[in-house]
Amino acid sequence: MPDTTIQDLPVDPTVAWVFPGQGAQHVGMGADLADQSATARAIFTAADIALDMSLSKICFEGPEDELTRTVNTQPAIVAHSIAALATAIETGAIISRPAFVAGHSLGEYAALIAAGAVGFDDGVRLVRERGRLMQESCDAVPGTMAAILGLDPAVLAPICAEHGVAVCNINAPGNITIGGTVAAVEAASTAASKAGATRVVPLTVSGAFHTPLMAAAADGLRGALEGVAFTEPRTPIVSNVTATPIIDASSFTTELVNQVTQPVLWSDSVTAMQAAGVTTLIEFGPGRVLSGLARRIDRALETRNIGTAEDLAAEGDEETGS
Repeated sequence: MPDTTIQDLPVDPTVAWVFPGQGAQHVGMGADLADQSATARAIFTAADIALDMSLSKICFEGPEDELTRTVNTQPAIVAHSIAALATAIETGAIISRPAFVAGHSLGEYAALIAAGAVGFDDGVRLVRERGRLMQESCDAVPGTMAAILGLDPAVLAPICAEHGVAVCNINAPGNITIGGTVAAVEAASTAASKAGATRVVPLTVSGAFHTPLMAAAADGLRGALEGVAFTEPRTPIVSNVTATPIIDASSFTTELVNQVTQPVLWSDSVTAMQAAGVTTLIEFGPGRVLSGLARRIDRALETRNIGTAEDLAAEGDEETGS
């Protein structure tokens, strides 16, 4: 398994690595990297072996209904993210360590791997089990989510309380997702629109992630985490739950369990990294979701995306001025 932590390189205090969560997946993800890079192929092969299944084939070829099953989506995104990082290191697009790493929801597992806090094999096995447990919770207690745009959190909070829904993600100013039972989310969405939300977008998801409806999944994950040996990260990991850096290996089990039922404080996480001197976010993996959120959080933030062979070629062009 190639080293993705580059522990011997200097730290760039102005850079953070960030890793996307569910929703960024697409059939063909990572295929171009694997075609061109032995390092990327090694990552996907390691995932196949660790999971005793052909995750790489699902990533590269689909079918889409298999890729979008959360039990497959979660390890697929983590594998692609780490393959992109490892290939960037191999090609010289990345020549220093970041000041921080952070991941949105399941992306926090990719961040743990990148920081050297957990091995890749354990990481992908954990996210597959996380996906399985979350799907079980979704099947037992059906739920959904909606994005509420343009509404102040102080206005949204009493609406959530009144209708029995929870905040799932605080992604950026004016970009909050809520979750709960289908009826509760529909009622809260209607109330949010009446309260002045500029837009309410029902999300195509299988359940109410990051809400108390995932309590059974959190309990199951706690058991799975008991068998995992975390180590102190070489780079601080900014917590989804508290938006503060974690440097103590003993904190990761609590973080990952709490993350399943509590909101992802992504906007606060990015702001905290900025306050510590970060000016550039490098997003590894499929899609550009986190780069888009960064522009909403602060347009002064610079973003780079590394998820495809084309992205890496563009990195090379920038370095050579071609």
